[in-house]
Amino acid sequence: MFTIEHEFDATVVTLVDDGDTPLREDVVISAFEDCVTLTQIDTRTDMPVSVTMSMSQLRDLQMALNLPEGSYRLKKDDA
Repeated sequence: MFTIEHEFDATVVTLVDDGDTPLREDVVISAFEDCVTLTQIDTRTDMPVSVTMSMSQLRDLQMALNLPEGSYRLKKDDA
């Protein structure tokens, strides 16, 4: 399950792990104009852990999900 909310400066997607146990904490993805932030509560510390990716890194991740194992570099005209 997931939710989508449009805020003033970001689109926020929350991914809810509603599958079989063991369940993970929700992942909140905030998409801003120049970056994307993923946040999840660390159950060991009860503190949020965040990762911020540039739009270029997000594009590379999107491409990587559809490629076989290896090392790649996108050309400027591929972006």
